[in-house]
Amino acid sequence: MKKGIRNTAVLFTVTWLSILLLACGNQAATPAAGADDSKAATETKETQPATEETNEGETRVFKDWTGHEVEVPVNPKRVIYHGEVTGDLLALGVVPVGILRQEGTVFDDQVAQAEDIGFPISVEKALALNPDLIIFSNSDEAQYDQIAKVAPTVTFDSFGSIEDRMRILGDLLNKKQEAEDWITAHQKATEEMWTQLHENGLKEGETASVFTMYPGNRLFVMAGAGLPQLLYGKDGLKPTAEIQKVLDEDMGFVEISTEKLSEFAGDRIFILDPVTDDAKQSTKELLDSTIWKNLPAVKEGKVYRFDIAKASSDALSREWLLQELPKQMIQ
Repeated sequence: MKKGIRNTAVLFTVTWLSILLLACGNQAATPAAGADDSKAATETKETQPATEETNEGETRVFKDWTGHEVEVPVNPKRVIYHGEVTGDLLALGVVPVGILRQEGTVFDDQVAQAEDIGFPISVEKALALNPDLIIFSNSDEAQYDQIAKVAPTVTFDSFGSIEDRMRILGDLLNKKQEAEDWITAHQKATEEMWTQLHENGLKEGETASVFTMYPGNRLFVMAGAGLPQLLYGKDGLKPTAEIQKVLDEDMGFVEISTEKLSEFAGDRIFILDPVTDDAKQSTKELLDSTIWKNLPAVKEGKVYRFDIAKASSDALSREWLLQELPKQMIQ
């Protein structure tokens, strides 16, 4: 979710949810885009040894998320990543030359020189960057066919667990040890955070919901994408019954009416503050409404607000959230 042409904050917000909507739709419609294929992405057969000492120019065959077997460089140098978890690559020490720019992230400074290749991806901009690998977080075959003409292109499931994503990228980018080191450190930090929160008032079995407003006065409940991936993890908070139904359908989020707020609201509520002015106004109106003020979590002061661009599911945003959650939740 490059110096060159940069998206405005408005486009970021529209793009961010558009990516999620498109990705969810494509995952549902593409048989090859299931969980088994995410695991299959790590099953590669090397045409030449993939060691730290490999010479530049060596390649191997990599099976991607949607089943393509792609000849990729063992040590890619000029990577384009098109999707909403750019921070995953950055956590492995890989700075893409091209990205789908997301303004306001925790890693803005690290991708200041990366080219914004737009949404949908611009083949012309991609070609101009002379990439040796393109990672495409989408299962749209028509787009894939166009992009694959530019450089070796692999599809990538950005809705997978953070551990699966890091291992797949670690394999693809010849950063396996870096990926395992990050996962180990992240799991330890996550356990420590939940221990700290439970020691400071968080009760076992408490539920949580994450809401955000989209332009056009549309209210969304986040479920399997972004912040909830952390909240609903081991030792964490639980989804409400209605949110669990969304999760059971493998959906990242669902749009609801304000009249259904009480059905989805948990013991603790997290608000993702949008970027656009109209969505901000809609958020204000929601928080001023009688329906909102009558929610138990609101009455008990258990509402927490995060910038939507920062509270994402990528690795660097996750590191930031592990620090920020206790700051807000411990009173």
